[in-house]
Amino acid sequence: MTGEGNSIGGDFLQLLVEAHHDANASLKISIEDLVDECKTFYIAGQETTSTLLAWTIFLLAIHTDWQEKARKEVLNLFGQQNPNPDGITKLKTMGMIINEALRLYPPVTGIARKVEREVRLGKLTLPANLLLYIPTLAPHHDPKIWGEDVHLFKPERFSEGITKATNNNIAAFCPFGIGPRNCVGLNFATTEAKIALSMILQRYAFTLSPAYVHSPFQLLTIRPQHGVQVMLHSL
Repeated sequence: MTGEGNSIGGDFLQLLVEAHHDANASLKISIEDLVDECKTFYIAGQETTSTLLAWTIFLLAIHTDWQEKARKEVLNLFGQQNPNPDGITKLKTMGMIINEALRLYPPVTGIARKVEREVRLGKLTLPANLLLYIPTLAPHHDPKIWGEDVHLFKPERFSEGITKATNNNIAAFCPFGIGPRNCVGLNFATTEAKIALSMILQRYAFTLSPAYVHSPFQLLTIRPQHGVQVMLHSL
């Protein structure tokens, strides 16, 4: 409590509590939903962001030209100071790099949805209560959408935004889901990643260790089974 009337703060938890007490039954959420959302934000949010950072470091350790581009951008915006909110929004090169890392190695391999009522989807009729699974990796690695170089790390794909990168098929890029039920932590996670990467790039250059063994595997998220070993060089 803040001591000001019935205010309980202005964060995500407050929104959940208010939704639980909503007078409109169609908008109200159960206490079980509230707890599940908190679990998702704390556990899934931490896991997915750390996995995103691991794969981004891996890709930049290999593609040192893009590492240098990102470092130049960071130093131009922040120098040796800690990242600030205004500068974070201007990290265009880093944004492209993160999007390409999310395309190649999306932490979440698929999205599950339950059909609430019978609906038409193209030529298909989906019955109520049907469980759907949308594999994120499939559209992210589709050469019909991204081109024959689909498996290559090319952040420049996103130089003009996601819509242009996907040839106006924005559903083809869905690391955080899509539509009104996309991940609530989208902006939070990408901001976390940009801050962490900025602070690493300010202090270190890095290359991939010869000891690294490439073995992505799925355990909640797509993670490097043996970790990502890099060689750090202090700047």
